[in-house]
Amino acid sequence: MGEGLMQTPMGQIPCAAIDFESAGAAPGETDCPVQIGIVRVASLFSEQPECFCSYIACDRPVRWSAAKVHGITNEVLQHAPVFSALWPEIKRLLSGSMVVGHNPATEMRFLSTFPGHGFSPWLDTLALARKAIPGQDDYSLGSICRLCCLEPEIQALVPGKTWHDALYDAAASLLLLRFLVRELNMGLSSPAQIPFAVKLH
Repeated sequence: MGEGLMQTPMGQIPCAAIDFESAGAAPGETDCPVQIGIVRVASLFSEQPECFCSYIACDRPVRWSAAKVHGITNEVLQHAPVFSALWPEIKRLLSGSMVVGHNPATEMRFLSTFPGHGFSPWLDTLALARKAIPGQDDYSLGSICRLCCLEPEIQALVPGKTWHDALYDAAASLLLLRFLVRELNMGLSSPAQIPFAVKLH
């Protein structure tokens, strides 16, 4: 499926943007996801996104430094489902889609909990933004979205959310991809034509 999507025009590809927030980890420790957000569209410019967000139970305390960033505390996670319980919904939303993230190494690592899931291809909006908008000092998701004046559109898509909420950041990644594809007239281009930003996983 992934290789077939590589030849599909960008404007026609089903896309699922994903983001995790984590508990934070000391050097040498393995990190743990505490929230997941996914925004899926049947094609990149579809106006009917499907949103999914959940806290995730963690087997270690949330570090103070991480909670300061995303606001998720141990108390918030008291009744959260375990990660494996979310697998059916994650699989449904990501299967058959181009998976989108802003420097999605963390997302890839957390999903490796489910061996052989086969989600592919992955598109990195960080790599695409660096190519499309050169010369910036800061390519963080928030900075690039503010530069592109996307915050009102993100807030309209996921009202009541803000930066470092997994659903908000997933929505931001999707809308940043839409913006870049539109601005670069890439709607008829395929992922295979931008190998610097896409990988088969």
